[in-house]
Amino acid sequence: MKLTENFTLEELTVTSTGLKNVPGTNEIVALQRLTLNVLQPVREMFGNPIRINSGYRSVSVNKAVGGSETSSHCKGEAADLSCDDNAELFRLLRDNFKFDQLIWEGGDDNQPAWVHVSFKVAGNRHQVLKMRNGKYEFMS
Repeated sequence: MKLTENFTLEELTVTSTGLKNVPGTNEIVALQRLTLNVLQPVREMFGNPIRINSGYRSVSVNKAVGGSETSSHCKGEAADLSCDDNAELFRLLRDNFKFDQLIWEGGDDNQPAWVHVSFKVAGNRHQVLKMRNGKYEFMS
């Protein structure tokens, strides 16, 4: 199922765990909002492909990958992204988009290993965080 020009439901639900990972109607609607409001526009601004490392996660998939029990991935509101320049992708998202959380995940001070972004239909907190030594820290 095509969600936007460059993103499909299949790529937002793929998992290497071998576990069932099928979103319900509410999660599909949330994934559509995420792709329409954040992923597709940042893809167009960035001008290069963006890989979805993780999108929707069923509770069993989330548990298998060590995700938080309150993960936005389980609601279809989050995606972990990577591309040729994750730091630039992070800056574009931070400076140009509404989001709930934007997280610089892994990597080093120059380049994250991937970028986590979440989007809600209402109540986006615009939190900018960095994962450091297994803990989340707010970035200025």
